[in-house]
Amino acid sequence: MRTALVIGTGLIGTSAALALSQRGVVVHLTDHDPEQARTAAALGAGTDQAPGGPVDLAIVAAPPAHVAATLADAMRRGVARGYLDVASVKGGPRRELEALGLDLSTYIGSHPMSGREKSGPLAATGDLFEGRPWVLTPTRDTDTEVLNLALELVSHCRAVPVVMDADAHDRAVALVSHMPHLVSSMVAARLENAEEAAVRLCGQGIRDVTRIAASDPRMWIDILSANPGPVADLLADVSADLDETVQALRALQSSDEAKRREGAGGIEDVLRRGNAGQVRVPGKHGAAPLTYETVAVLIDDQPGQLARIFADAGAAGVNIEDVRIEHATGQQAGLVQLMVEPKAAPVLSAALRERGWALRQ
Repeated sequence: MRTALVIGTGLIGTSAALALSQRGVVVHLTDHDPEQARTAAALGAGTDQAPGGPVDLAIVAAPPAHVAATLADAMRRGVARGYLDVASVKGGPRRELEALGLDLSTYIGSHPMSGREKSGPLAATGDLFEGRPWVLTPTRDTDTEVLNLALELVSHCRAVPVVMDADAHDRAVALVSHMPHLVSSMVAARLENAEEAAVRLCGQGIRDVTRIAASDPRMWIDILSANPGPVADLLADVSADLDETVQALRALQSSDEAKRREGAGGIEDVLRRGNAGQVRVPGKHGAAPLTYETVAVLIDDQPGQLARIFADAGAAGVNIEDVRIEHATGQQAGLVQLMVEPKAAPVLSAALRERGWALRQ
């Protein structure tokens, strides 16, 4: 691939353009908002000048509701040898294109499974997709050259290609992305009118659950409008679980010992099912999840503290597998949780104590 046209310079489009530009591809940028395309160009994502002729690959990064129309316009104008979109829903756009009678041999649907809570070109990074799955949904009609162009794009973005059927993809993202986002928003909505004294008690758990609720509602309306059925089916199942959990909690309030035992059993069931589901979430680099030991370090909220901890861990020959930070309420201090392989935990603990760090048992 020598040339590309990115249509839509939001977070995903600009991030893909940055990755391609960094690898020597000449990238042309266009957007319904010319100022946004100029911003992406100023960031080094490419040029906002129109290409002089057909490019190798056109990448449509428009909202799901506009993908089919944008693709159809580009295909009719013959702007590229191959066409690809990065919308989070795949079945609907393809059916819309089929209904328009377009030749779909030059088109392939795709969805990079990566993003951020922030949107727009200023939130983009060239490494946004690194190590992340990038779904491709070819059909028997997809030209081999177009599939190869898509695979080249994924390679340039250092993502991991995953081939799926379009409708199977839509059911999958409903489960792992769309439904969880709505549940996160529902939990976060409980905080809107909560007493300030309660909100000040927020810890890492509520931050983890509500993090994705910070995303742009307008963007999510577009996404959910393109995949409402599978999401509604999943939420109906969650609703049934909620009803049973509420009943179990009410039973725990009963003065009847048998009802309390029944209620405890219901709560235990949902918690154990949660355990069973959570262990299926892929671990580091998409591999099977591993069990890590946690080394908890108390730190002051001052510049350079994290860098010092990581440097001291490196000097001890210990690789930090994951990290979490809990900020103390009302204090300029926090707790850094360093996840390491079990055999490395005592080595790291000893090294950090030797260097003056305060550890929590």
